[in-house]
Amino acid sequence: MRTVHAPQPHTQVCLPPPAQTWHMAFLTLPSKSSPLPLEDASPVPVPKTSTSPPVTVNSRKPRPLLRPPLPNTTGPLFEHQPFIVSWNIPDLVCNRYNIYLDTSPFKGVATPAKVPGQFLSLFYTDRLGLYPRVDLTGRKLNGGIPQRANLKASVNKARADINYYIPSKTSRGLAVIDWEEWRPLWDRNWGTKRIYQNLSVAHAMHRNRSLTVQQATEKAKQQFETAAKRIMSGMLAKGSTMRPNYLWGFYLFPNCYNYGWEKPNYTGRCSKEVRRQNDELLWLWESSTAFYPSVYLQVSLADSPRAALMVRNRVQEALRVSALPRWGVTAPVFVYTRPVFVDQNRRFLSQGDLVSTIGESAAVGASGAVLWGAFTDYDDQTSCEALSSYLSSTLNPYITNVTAAAQLCSHFLCQGNGRCVRKNYNSNHYLHLNPESFRVVHVQNRYVVLGRPTLTDLKTLSRGFRCQCYKGLRCSPGTYRELAKALKFSVKQGLYHKAHTLKKAMLDDTQQASITKDNVLKNLKV
Repeated sequence: MRTVHAPQPHTQVCLPPPAQTWHMAFLTLPSKSSPLPLEDASPVPVPKTSTSPPVTVNSRKPRPLLRPPLPNTTGPLFEHQPFIVSWNIPDLVCNRYNIYLDTSPFKGVATPAKVPGQFLSLFYTDRLGLYPRVDLTGRKLNGGIPQRANLKASVNKARADINYYIPSKTSRGLAVIDWEEWRPLWDRNWGTKRIYQNLSVAHAMHRNRSLTVQQATEKAKQQFETAAKRIMSGMLAKGSTMRPNYLWGFYLFPNCYNYGWEKPNYTGRCSKEVRRQNDELLWLWESSTAFYPSVYLQVSLADSPRAALMVRNRVQEALRVSALPRWGVTAPVFVYTRPVFVDQNRRFLSQGDLVSTIGESAAVGASGAVLWGAFTDYDDQTSCEALSSYLSSTLNPYITNVTAAAQLCSHFLCQGNGRCVRKNYNSNHYLHLNPESFRVVHVQNRYVVLGRPTLTDLKTLSRGFRCQCYKGLRCSPGTYRELAKALKFSVKQGLYHKAHTLKKAMLDDTQQASITKDNVLKNLKV
């Protein structure tokens, strides 16, 4: 599925810690830059935050699903950045044609190629241990089924694989295992995956020829699930032990299986059976240190309210299972999405589709999103040029907007000690900057947000969102009076009402420090 270069300094999003001030220019600017005249900056659109009731596709309005008190969650990978977006798209062909891809708003830039030492390490079937599976020709690899796997040999190879792909023992990042050939629950191996059930039954009957088909099936199910658990939890344990600073999990886990959006009464909710089956995978959630669900869109969901329903429920299910281990703190959720549709890989998602995927993920409470691309998505000059144009026109401005809004909400509502999460996950509140208070500009290949929140902006956030505190921290949402006081304090510390000229922008690329009055706003004219 994917790969990544270590997070680039210029992709840092810098916001002030709670004790400092919130300034107009709070996104990344190039270090040691010359004065930047604002007239050279290109303004980009800022989507409005909707406060209207959720859009549904059936006539009956669903009953609001208010969530119980939120457990504490793992702190962000990068300080004061509650929601990040990582790039996981191949760029070999685009580089060959010298087509520039502006990835400055992304936190970590990846390619699916075999590149060691990346912020995001993606482990395909041949990159971690000896994964038992059946290939497209029917050939059995590494035993074919989990019951026949050589666990000791697999762990030994996994040790070497981890040392190769993640050579540093102290670096931080995401470790995603992409094993999709079979699923650890017997009943979820339908369709083409039923071959693993058939081979397991044959294996059980071969070991005990006195068994009936029914007895062999029951035995095979037990053996399959036990072996699958041993293999998957073993890989996670090995990875977490060797590289504890990486967040380990399996791509597509957990899943909601909330298909059927073509039906008129589609709600997107995961079925009780799916939730029950996910509860059976408690051992997997206990072994994982992050979750990586997928919300790829088919073209039938383009610009459709059903897309938001599908995404929010998949992410919500991931957040639900993250609390099942009862460790007192939940593991982070990073949502895999694509900039193109899975069944039309030359058609890009509209801004509305980005709201339904990345925007939904941020609003519901995910820690981030991973943008993935297949090698076939960008395999010629035309597709690379289209991607480059899409980045500058649509994707980058939106990512800048959402990540900045998540920081703003965290800073003012949660004192920087937690992330903002929808009070009602099925509502239509989003973490978007108010276009009347902010604007996103493109300055010297960087995206910068100019503006300041009003008390009305903060009240709007407070009505739609609550705080999920990071481990060991307190982050109770402030009252309107407290928000007004915090906003007034920020103004007194050097926050100006309007900016017509940005003459100086200095930012140390090696630190995620706040942009202070001395290094950014000292020469702003109002």
